[in-house]
Parts: sequence; structure tokens; C-alpha cells
Amino acid sequence: MADIARLAGVSVATVSRALNGSELISKETRERIAELARSLDYSINVSAKNLRLKQNHTVAVVIPYDKASRQHVSDPFFLAIVGSLADALTDRGFDMLLSRVDADNLDSAAHLYNSGMAIGVILIGQWRHHDQLNQLAARRVPIVVWGTQMPQQLYCTVGGDNVAGGQLATRHLLERGARRIVFVGDPQLPEVAHRFKGYSDALAAFGLAADPLLAVPCPFDANEARAGMTRLIESGVEFDAVFACSDVLASAVMQTLHLLGKPVPQSVSVVGYDDIEWASHSNPPLTTVRQPIRQAGVELVDALLLTVEGAAVSPRSLPVELIVRDSTLHRAP
Repeated sequence: MADIARLAGVSVATVSRALNGSELISKETRERIAELARSLDYSINVSAKNLRLKQNHTVAVVIPYDKASRQHVSDPFFLAIVGSLADALTDRGFDMLLSRVDADNLDSAAHLYNSGMAIGVILIGQWRHHDQLNQLAARRVPIVVWGTQMPQQLYCTVGGDNVAGGQLATRHLLERGARRIVFVGDPQLPEVAHRFKGYSDALAAFGLAADPLLAVPCPFDANEARAGMTRLIESGVEFDAVFACSDVLASAVMQTLHLLGKPVPQSVSVVGYDDIEWASHSNPPLTTVRQPIRQAGVELVDALLLTVEGAAVSPRSLPVELIVRDSTLHRAP
């Protein structure tokens, strides 16, 4: 703008008003300044302008890439929650900036706020990076995370009740007669750890203990789930049910069971987690714990907007429910 002002023989303030269409500047001057701007390939930095005028209506939605989990951005759960966030933001008159960052360097997410590109950040997934998230919150980056509440947490989380979800899934299998229930998932992840607690609590209520031989630790990766189940079956360990910590993992488990002569639900009952769109269309249709995806989008956006305004926002735990389908209907109580 200083260059345009010098060439036009006016002040920088006049250039600013002219480029913003102010009628305080004569039409002739506005046109002359606009022509100079075009000749210099000048463009207005909309993000900076919006930040200065407090008119920024963009929220960054960030999906971290975690090398250990290798959960791809095309994972159906990610797509579902991004769609829910898009709806909630649109309803409130905000735009969404979708970004993918390395989970080991979450400062990249902070840059979206610090640069003025977004008023705040919604992060989908906690992974193993609780300390990094606390550091961002301590630096007053407005951030809300889809995840589960952790000790000494400085940031706001919104998430399904994972302990209750684990209990619902496991209790259902126990009530259907199962006693040797495999747990598929990575308990090093906070949300999965809480689902494992629910699994263990439900077993304890039936006088059973979690058996380490029935654990298939794996990230949210279908190939890892297939490999883990194959190893379990080939080891000769007996089991009669599986609780998988996502529908994607459950689908991989069912495929493996069928291939290795353990059809679902005739030989093994299977419960998944999330209730993504195609869970009801799998073969057989999958019993699963439904996460409140639509409500999640609303809660995440509302929590972030309150955080942006400077409010102290408490973590929110949303109710989950068991959706019973054919993958567990063979066994009698």
C-alpha cells in the first residue's frame, strides 16, 4: 500500500479506504488507485484484514497424522465428523479450513491461528500428544479436541463416553453367552484406554478378568487388525467373541474370521465402535457402539466459540448407545 500511495500521491490511509470502496474517497481517486493496484498485482490479505477488523469467520479443523496409528484421512469416522463440523459451522455462519498436520509437531496447527488464518482450532484426535496439547492451551491458542478427558488437562475435550461404550459392548457379548472376548485396539491411545477400562469393568461384573492372551493391540489400521487376528487364531487361543475399537477394525476382523473358518455370528460374535454409515451394510450387519457424531459437531463448535471469547470451557462427555445387529444375534442368552 505504501508503494501505491507514493505513486498516487496520497496517504496510505487513503489507499486503504479506496481499496475497501469507501465513498469518503472520490470515484476518480478510487479508480486511479484500483488501476495502480492492478498494475502492481496487489491483492488484499483477507485473513489479515478480517483479523484486524475482527471479522474473521474461519475455523481450522485439523486432522493430525499419527505415524503410529497410520489412520488415513479417508477413514469413514474422520469423514463423518468432518461433515458434522461443516454443518455446525455453516449453521453459525462460519467457514471451515481443513488441514492435515504431523501429530508430532502440533505447532503447525497453532500456526493457523497465529497467522490470522483462523480464529481457533478444532483438532480431531488426541493420540499420544496430551502434553503438546497442554502446551498449546498454555500459550492461549483457542483449541478444542475431539477426545477423552485426561488428568491435568488445560484444553477442552469433547468426546463420547468411552468407558460406558466399552461396558455396553462387553456386557452385551457377556449377556449373549460369550466368555472369551478378544479386545482389538491400542490401549496406548487415550480413548481406546478408556474403552478397555469399560471392557475390563464389564468382565469384572461377571466375575471374569481381562486375559492378556485375548488382547490384539493394533492401531486404527485394518491390515494390522487382520494380521493380529490371524496370529491369534493360528496360536490356538480359544475365544467366542470380539470387541473391536472401531468399525473399520471390526470389519477387518470379520473378514479374517470368515477366511479362517470362524463365521460371524455362528462361531464368533463381533461388536464394533462408532456406527459409521456402512456398519449397517456390512456382512453381516455390525452390532456397534454409536458415537453421537451429529451432536459432536455442534458441541465442538460451540465449545470453540466460547473458548475464543475467553470463557473457561469444561470437557464434555457425550452419551453413546449400543446398536444391535446381526453380528451378535446368533448366541442365546
